[in-house]
Amino acid sequence: MEAIEMIKERRSVRKFKDGAVDRETMTDIIDVARWAPSWANTQIARYTLVDSPDVIKQLATEGVKGFSYNMKTLENATGVCVLSHVKGKSGRLDPEKFDMEFANPEVWESFDAGIACQTFCLAAHAKGVGTTIFGVIDKDTIPKLLNLPEEETVSALIVYGRPDETPNPTPRMDTNEILRFV
Repeated sequence: MEAIEMIKERRSVRKFKDGAVDRETMTDIIDVARWAPSWANTQIARYTLVDSPDVIKQLATEGVKGFSYNMKTLENATGVCVLSHVKGKSGRLDPEKFDMEFANPEVWESFDAGIACQTFCLAAHAKGVGTTIFGVIDKDTIPKLLNLPEEETVSALIVYGRPDETPNPTPRMDTNEILRFV
């Protein structure tokens, strides 16, 4: 699949076929996602894949702040990627080499997590796996449910599975509306 075609065709999928995506396919997807760029190659993204129906139910009831839209999607989900990132690495400059301490570290952590998220979703799409990204999450409860390391913070939930729908593309602004040359 060509990269430009993949970018234009990838959609948020919220309806999935019965049956979990096998762990080998998901491992292949993570193998690709790990190539996402990051600040100073810190590679802060971590992927916790949940395929236990009981844990997915817990995420639905306790991990999305009661947001019914997300809860409904999780009701039929067979897989959830909990994307987290290691805190305290991105956006930091080596004080021995540079005469400044920080370069917006919180922004760069989010930026690196976003790149990792998009790379995961595109890799999944290339493997025939649909995804949708949740931003309404309880980033304090989810780490406790999954026993994540303390140095990680949850960036997003990405529900995944074999698509049972092909959403139409959403309208896009014209290139001339979003582009400027200086």
